[in-house]
Amino acid sequence: MEIRSAWGEVTPDFTVAVITHDTLDIDLDLRAGALKLLTRPGVVVDTGGLVLNYSEIKARRPADAPDPLRIRITGEIHHGQVVVRPPRRGFGRKGATA
Repeated sequence: MEIRSAWGEVTPDFTVAVITHDTLDIDLDLRAGALKLLTRPGVVVDTGGLVLNYSEIKARRPADAPDPLRIRITGEIHHGQVVVRPPRRGFGRKGATA
């Protein structure tokens, strides 16, 4: 998958995605924006191949899963950020997404 963005936010939602391979590669070119990955338990996001220029990565270490899906992100980020998180719950509804 290729993601190219400038001055914007890209939010791919992998919470219910059906991915038939064990690894999904994302080639990223991000300029002054944000990539927000919504993930489910058992998804491991590898950002070791990213080149950061005045940028940051916010990701929690996922719980160990027996057969995890790996999302490998490579490319460059200039003045931006990558955020990896689960979907937000709806107000007052357990397990609901917003």
